[in-house]
Amino acid sequence: MAPRVELVGITRRFGALTANAGVDLTLESGVIHALLGENGAGKSTLVKILYGLLQPDAGEIRIDGRPVRFDSPRAARAAGIGMVFQHFSLFEDFTALENIAVSIPGAVADRRLRARVAAKAAEFGLAIDLDRPVHSLSAGERQRIEILRALMLDPRVLVLDEPTSVLTPAETELLFRTIEAVARAGAAVLFISHKLEEVRRLCSAATILRAGRVVARVDPRATPAKALASLMVGTGIADLRAAPAHALGAPVLVVEGLSVAPEGAHGIALERLDLAVRAGEIVAIAGVAGNGQSEFYAALSGEAGAVRAGRIAIAGLDVTRAGINARRRAGAAFVPEARLGQATLPQASLAENVALSWHATEDLGQPLLDRGRLGAIAQAVIGAFDVRPAAPAAPAAALSGGNLQKYIVGREIAREPALIVIDQPSWGVDARAATHIRQTLIDLAGRGAAILVITQDLDEALDLADRIAVMRGGRLSVPIPARGASRETIGMMMTGAPAAEAVPA
Repeated sequence: MAPRVELVGITRRFGALTANAGVDLTLESGVIHALLGENGAGKSTLVKILYGLLQPDAGEIRIDGRPVRFDSPRAARAAGIGMVFQHFSLFEDFTALENIAVSIPGAVADRRLRARVAAKAAEFGLAIDLDRPVHSLSAGERQRIEILRALMLDPRVLVLDEPTSVLTPAETELLFRTIEAVARAGAAVLFISHKLEEVRRLCSAATILRAGRVVARVDPRATPAKALASLMVGTGIADLRAAPAHALGAPVLVVEGLSVAPEGAHGIALERLDLAVRAGEIVAIAGVAGNGQSEFYAALSGEAGAVRAGRIAIAGLDVTRAGINARRRAGAAFVPEARLGQATLPQASLAENVALSWHATEDLGQPLLDRGRLGAIAQAVIGAFDVRPAAPAAPAAALSGGNLQKYIVGREIAREPALIVIDQPSWGVDARAATHIRQTLIDLAGRGAAILVITQDLDEALDLADRIAVMRGGRLSVPIPARGASRETIGMMMTGAPAAEAVPA
């Protein structure tokens, strides 16, 4: 029998950049196949071609041995290609059933569809309350809706892009059972992830891209994670180095009894939060997405949030009612989760984007901007963080997610802040870039900065932090020492399991 999917000699160029160069990829029925590569390796381009979002400049797609050409995602879906993207695309006010209905041509959220969806959910072990609005669901439940939407079209190929990035360990295990059930039912599964231990646990084949070309095809179960990472980047990835021994200083960030009213119908109210982060210390805030982390970041940065009670102090200054620029002048730096539109202006150059945060504390030639100085700062960040393309004139939107994240983090760290608050530092970032970002934060703490990391990646929290707190339902647990804490313990705290009562550090 012919393979379920064959991509043969796929080439795609964007101007002078070759994103895919003669890529061959074969997906077999019943096999969970990993597609690996660092940021900018060409993975996204390849799956967009498979899903009809892009057209190849050369090469051929074959489904069950027959050549096909997809001019749209609708054509790809009609041929049996199902896609679950990294970022959810759900209507917050719709119920789970209504969100599934809008993805099926001609369907309505009636009893007949409910019966079909319930049967499909039971077949693949996807427990979900179809009548609950999406805004009330956890990240894991939202992920199940996305997968159910794809499965309702009976796909012969299911592509999953970073599907575990916002899930707890328990939710991840449930997802893996579903993926395995999909493969047993005969579908070919393409699994994209930067979490190599998950790849080794789930996948029996892997294709590795580097700079747009296939560099290896391996069995990940027989290949150590470090070897996979080395194949992805072409060199070994160093282990994180602990910061030199240093005494912790006075608290730089102090949050006392902070209560913040929610913004919008689906915002999370923050209730009586207490936290202190000392000079030289890294504190991580873990939690399932949608439990108030975004609201906490906005309250700390001064970008949003109506404070009802409590106070925020930075370096001894009460900034509770101050804006973000006043907080920057107090010595703080902020890295939001949204890279484009919040952390950067998409069409502005990397050099111009320096001014977004530096203008509050540095002489950039205001009211006119010294473009030479902006370019020099941008070039220094590009060099220190291996940002590609290495061009201060490149627009932010032209960079891959990982390279843009490296640039944003580097831009803020180059200011040598006394405090940095960073939301999801390595979400969607490859192993080498993630290690670089984490090492830079560790080194910054070693130089005496206070660091608060908000992350949904438990491994990241455990790798980085001196102490870990969990946010759930707009409340913050007492931080516990990271040393000796397990993923299971933190995962139970995230889900509110009674066995996970936090104890003071």
